[in-house]
Amino acid sequence: MGFSLDSPHCGFNVKFISMNLKSESFSVVEINTNQSPQRTGTQSIERVVSMIRVVASRGRSGMRIGEIVSTSGLPQSTCFRMLQRMELEGIVNRDPHTRKYFLGPLLHELGLLARPRYRLSELCDAAMHLLADVTHDTIYLSERSNMEAVCTNRVLGEFPIKALPLDIGIRRPLGVGAGGLAILCAMPEDQAHAIIKDNAHRYLKFATFSVDFLLTAVAKGRAQGYSFLDSAVTPGTAAIGVAFPKDNPVAAISVSALSGRLELPRREEIAHELHRQLQKISDGIVKLTGPPTER
Repeated sequence: MGFSLDSPHCGFNVKFISMNLKSESFSVVEINTNQSPQRTGTQSIERVVSMIRVVASRGRSGMRIGEIVSTSGLPQSTCFRMLQRMELEGIVNRDPHTRKYFLGPLLHELGLLARPRYRLSELCDAAMHLLADVTHDTIYLSERSNMEAVCTNRVLGEFPIKALPLDIGIRRPLGVGAGGLAILCAMPEDQAHAIIKDNAHRYLKFATFSVDFLLTAVAKGRAQGYSFLDSAVTPGTAAIGVAFPKDNPVAAISVSALSGRLELPRREEIAHELHRQLQKISDGIVKLTGPPTER
């Protein structure tokens, strides 16, 4: 025979008491639940932020519940309950016809208030247009967000046949794309290797990418001074990228084109122009924020 003393409130010990009527004995088992409220609250925040990142990873294309479940790794019932609540709060929107989820208006409204000290996309815009005029190819700005790279600006060149364009706002694991790969190349080696290993399960969704592939690509990028990918993300297209600033690589600019347009020696010429323009951008950042402090 047994019973439990339970309560809807957390933060105390719960005792489970079992009794043996024949031997007239009983035992008490204590389970400490003091830390559960803090952990539960933290875990809820982590899950909501993770869900926002998952939905954002498809940009304006949206995601169905099945895709969200497979990407997040959470049970479908959990995802469904979270998305319902997030929709009520305006964090996500659900299209009733396609049944896809998109980022909601609340995130846009909050983003307008969260103005940084400077907008990197605005600082880079003139240099990106100059690079597009020089190369006639597509220029991307990728900014680091934890273990991901986010496309925050894009300029299309005049060459009539373009590489498949990447939409602004698309998130991908660092290393998938020349911009994210360039950021890894510019990081301290141990930090870059740790990120690649932590992202290993996410690279499985991209056919060419693996831990070994990226470790090799990072080593080559360090040696030549720029990242380079050919037919890794999209067959028949290539891209090179350079990260900046040198002391703290938070972003990268990349040039994407048909593979035949990024063969040597043209690739080296474009890399040289990338470095030249990024030095100007880095100088502009220093004027706005001051020189980096010594660590």
